Amino acid sequence: MDLTHFRFEIDGDGIAAATWDSPGRSMNVINLDVISELSQIVEKVASDEAIKGCVVSSGKDSFSGGADLTMLQRLGALHEQLKREKGEEEAMRVFFEESRKLSLLYRRLETCGKPFAAAIHGVCLGGAFELALACHYRVVSDVDSTRVGLPEIKVGLFPGAGGTQRVARLMQTGDALQMLFKGDQIRPLMARNMGLVHEVAPRGEIVEKAKAWIRGGGSAVAPWDQPKFRAPSGKVYSPAGMMIWPPANAIYRRETHDNYPAAKAVLQAVYEGLQLPMDLALKVESRYFAKILRSNEAAAMIRTLFISMGELNKGARRPADVPATSIRKVGVLGAGFMGAGVAYVTANAGMAVVLVDQTLEAAEKGKSYSHKLMSDQIMKGRAKTADRDALLSRINPSADYADLKDCDLIVEAVFEDPKVKAEAIRKVEAVVGPETIFGSNTSTLPISGLAKASKRPDQFIGIHFFSPVERMMLVEIIMGRETGERALATALDYVRTIRKTPIVVNDARGFFANRCVGAYILEGHLMLAEGVPPAMIENVARMAGMPVGPLSLNDEVAIDLALKIVKATKAQVGEAAVNPAQEKLLVAMVEGQGRLGRKNRRGFYDYPENGPKRLWPGLRDLQPAQLDPDTIDVDELKQRLLVTQALEAARTVEEGVITDPREADVGSILGFGFAPYTGGALSYIDFMGAKGFLALAQKLETKHGPRFAAPKIIRDMAASGGTFYGRAEERKAA
Repeated sequence: MDLTHFRFEIDGDGIAAATWDSPGRSMNVINLDVISELSQIVEKVASDEAIKGCVVSSGKDSFSGGADLTMLQRLGALHEQLKREKGEEEAMRVFFEESRKLSLLYRRLETCGKPFAAAIHGVCLGGAFELALACHYRVVSDVDSTRVGLPEIKVGLFPGAGGTQRVARLMQTGDALQMLFKGDQIRPLMARNMGLVHEVAPRGEIVEKAKAWIRGGGSAVAPWDQPKFRAPSGKVYSPAGMMIWPPANAIYRRETHDNYPAAKAVLQAVYEGLQLPMDLALKVESRYFAKILRSNEAAAMIRTLFISMGELNKGARRPADVPATSIRKVGVLGAGFMGAGVAYVTANAGMAVVLVDQTLEAAEKGKSYSHKLMSDQIMKGRAKTADRDALLSRINPSADYADLKDCDLIVEAVFEDPKVKAEAIRKVEAVVGPETIFGSNTSTLPISGLAKASKRPDQFIGIHFFSPVERMMLVEIIMGRETGERALATALDYVRTIRKTPIVVNDARGFFANRCVGAYILEGHLMLAEGVPPAMIENVARMAGMPVGPLSLNDEVAIDLALKIVKATKAQVGEAAVNPAQEKLLVAMVEGQGRLGRKNRRGFYDYPENGPKRLWPGLRDLQPAQLDPDTIDVDELKQRLLVTQALEAARTVEEGVITDPREADVGSILGFGFAPYTGGALSYIDFMGAKGFLALAQKLETKHGPRFAAPKIIRDMAASGGTFYGRAEERKAA
């Protein structure tokens, strides 16, 4: 055998050990070379009478993250090439056969006549866990970092190497569907309790436990290949089956609104597969997998949520000629909700934190937020008391700016007022060293303006977190006009250290995310002013793919803040910059009704202490008229909510705020939940085609006004047939 990615050894008992350890990689991934080598190993084990069985393990800290999705991307390019050269039928035949290679290999392993066992430590996800499921026995380590799962649904795919069929034969159908729909990573004991693995053992014993199972006569026949096998939930067409499938279909529609073809394919593959013998079931799964692999949704989500996000997380926008920075201590100014969250994620990443506020009491209160978050983790079994104590020891609350003197980075999160921030900047620069980078967490104030208060504007940068900091994965890095490359490199290194995803944007009012969010909230306000029922606005937003409706989102960010921004914009830019219908609504809510949002439990929703939130009935009285919901075009409402955000994203590109389409797409999904199935705000335009998008925008402009006017960049692309990603590639090649 010619092996590069695996080490293959046979012990004195005749048990083979295939250790997966791809050279030059921190994580094993499945690619064509790995598939070829694993095939050689299976045939060697099957054909050599001296080999009793084989244990597959990893030589790295984790088993494997699954398949290299760029391999699947290349399949799409192969299909298009063959389609041009040999026609659609031949292109689809080759595409189907290539897309099921892994499924056929795993089935060969499963039926080769020799027992295979998987010894799993660390993450084992996607195609790697499908490999484990094809093995006849699975042992996982008992350490907290070990996880198994099938997360393909999160990038617009579904398990296509046997995952849907094996999971549905190991677990109750309802549980299997839930696992496949959620794509969660599952801890060792839970995986054993769910029937996904057989044994949990200390890390140093997993390979020996797997070998012991083979020595003890472990069966080389999977349960579903036994003549008397019965699925855990019985037959599909049975009284028990009919208790599962109608509700499953209803749940699928409620959760996805038919926006995610992969989720529907899961439902279909499991439903049809459970009625067939395993080989036919796997072929059915492969056909659905090939279909989904060619969908726009899968292409968009793979590109944005796997490839682009991975590139940004690895520092795609980091200046190459700036040496890596070592951030040991971070100063956080302001111990309110945002500052306390920043202190937590920073300390959680192992850095020392000086948390400064006007009084020591306020700073201590900010530190207590970290205590609460860690206590919640302990209650859930995800952390130990010692972890909490260690994290809290890294946070030093203070009311003295002098304590910031040896910080490598400052993150300012004080009140959103230029004068307050300017005073904080002066106090910090009076005590810190000349190399300290200053990052402002402002969400609305231009960075270049704030930097005027600094004596070293080249070391001044925006680091915009989203709320709540500990849960939101996006951070906007904002370049001021004079921001230098070392400041950018430091900010990106810091964001990577706290395990969040950065996007780099140029300075402008609202930056990127808040501009798009503002357009979304504005559209919800205008729908309300038109007389659209509030519940319809919120439900249609979720039908369009947004995580929450615009009214609910406005409650979260505060209605009085929205009014403050409208008034500030009007004063600074002029009356034409604000929509009078929106201003009237916000004035009525805040000044007329005292409804500020979730923070005072009274906004577009009421927030009772005991019970779920509910829309405020008084909204009806604020509408000049009420439209009959049966006369409203639901598709048009969905289009308005998405198109308005996409148009704003396009304007940020035209204005040079966004210079890389990857950042707009990743930022729009992670920052404000832009319908993930589209791949992001710019991919929404690209996959629709600029010409089609322009026609849709013009239709909405005719009916609803100039806010839907397409910028020149869209009109130009519509004329040339260009795309945002195509423009980026052209610039890169130039």
